[in-house]
Amino acid sequence: MSVGIRFPANLFGHPTDKRIEAVNSELKYWTNHSKTPVTKVIFGHFPMSFTTSSEKGQRYESVFARQSISAYLCGHLHAKVSKQLWRYHEVRTTEGHKSSFWEWELGDWKDSRLMRILAIDGGAVSFIDHTLKQALQTSILVTYPTDSRSMNMLESEKWSMRNDINVLVFSHQVIRNVSARVFDSHSEFKIVEEIPLQLVASSSVHRPLFHAKWNAENYRSPSPTRYWLQVFVLDSHGVKISSEQRPFSVEGKMAIPTSPWLNYLVFEVQWEDMYQLLMWSNMAFTIVLLCSPKLLYHFVSRSSSYQRWSVSVLSSPIQQRKTSFWLIWFLMEGTRSKPFWLCLVIYVLWLIEMPWFWGRATSENGEIAQMYLSGWSIPFYDGGLTGNKLSNPDVLVITLPFLYLVVAPVIVLIYGLFAEKSIAYLRRSRRIEYSVDLENMHAESVRLLPVAPRALLMKFPDKLVSMTIQFCGSWTRRALLLACLIIAAVHLKLCSKLMSAYGTVPVALSPPLTWMPLLLLGAAAYCTNVHAD
Repeated sequence: MSVGIRFPANLFGHPTDKRIEAVNSELKYWTNHSKTPVTKVIFGHFPMSFTTSSEKGQRYESVFARQSISAYLCGHLHAKVSKQLWRYHEVRTTEGHKSSFWEWELGDWKDSRLMRILAIDGGAVSFIDHTLKQALQTSILVTYPTDSRSMNMLESEKWSMRNDINVLVFSHQVIRNVSARVFDSHSEFKIVEEIPLQLVASSSVHRPLFHAKWNAENYRSPSPTRYWLQVFVLDSHGVKISSEQRPFSVEGKMAIPTSPWLNYLVFEVQWEDMYQLLMWSNMAFTIVLLCSPKLLYHFVSRSSSYQRWSVSVLSSPIQQRKTSFWLIWFLMEGTRSKPFWLCLVIYVLWLIEMPWFWGRATSENGEIAQMYLSGWSIPFYDGGLTGNKLSNPDVLVITLPFLYLVVAPVIVLIYGLFAEKSIAYLRRSRRIEYSVDLENMHAESVRLLPVAPRALLMKFPDKLVSMTIQFCGSWTRRALLLACLIIAAVHLKLCSKLMSAYGTVPVALSPPLTWMPLLLLGAAAYCTNVHAD
């Protein structure tokens, strides 16, 4: 395997066109050179949701569907979401045919001690998973009929009705008796039939297959979950073990359960595409947040139409005043400081086009590389790895938390601090109204407030002003500063993880990522302190 980018930017599998074609050729060979149907099972590390397209846009799913595989087995997620995940893929091939296959994920052995026993029985693929925190005593795997929730195949050519019940029983003890019970869920799970199974004679002692014949026609049903099967085992020590009840359909019908939202998000969303959507949605929101209020403020300072609209809003009853006015005023207050606004604009543009930080991307002693919004850039040859936009979209584990949890909140908090400052000045002007003549108060207000927002606020009725002052008192600033501290803590937590991954010194000496959010928040907190003026 070639050298890749270090954790955490190693989230995705990156197949090449050559690798996809090699898999396609291997599967095609067995289709063309076998006289009997071949059941194909593929194993890979990465789930399809975390596998990218190749350079030419090819994907494994289309190959698997075209070559009619039964299942794709994968891992990678380390039981972070669930010990096992499954997904049914339906893909329309280039020839217009619809094909399907299962994707079965299993958690890791290293930490979770998970293992899977998988069997192929006349084309039907089944499995059972175990957590081996202690020695496994007995394992019961029903190989036919398969579970209609997660193992059946929709296509008729992959399924044929059989009058068989097959069960694999692995045990340290001698098995004395095996029986299967059929339950009818439409009749309160009453037992429909109990069928004894016999050990299949085999020259191999390692083939513990138990078999019985039944009349599958008796269990035809429009519902794939009407009939349920459970197997009971008695060993030589008199210990009784039973499998879990599971539904079956002798006709191969399926009843795929709805996935929990987190399972769906992790295992069924194509994150290569989702990353682009989330990233550019955030950047678009940030750019609009920066530019729209500035353009609006520029328009307000040169037009009286906005003031006329504002006066009409303020002259209406308090209950009818629109929140849109307060939102517009809040956004304009955030952009009225030109130095801060320019700093934010330059910073966002830097994040789009320039490197975020520097670090050792490939190994602890590797050369220093640069990470951009589009991925890592390694201009030199480092362990077989060189190029631009490497580890994309893997960098989403770095970029999305930073954009959503740091950059956007920093801009909103800076706007809030400047808006709170204006309210504080309004409160001060109201307090000195009774002790200083009107001209001095007007001069003070002119120095501290922008023309349009100041004129509008001074038109507020006394009752509304008192309500605003009461709502935006000193506690508001304390709340904003607390929010700043929370965002700073989140930012430092993200930076510490990157330092442990890519080197403390290079990441710490990267101003765009490490310093700028803290400097912007600190400077905004200082400059909006009324007492500092």
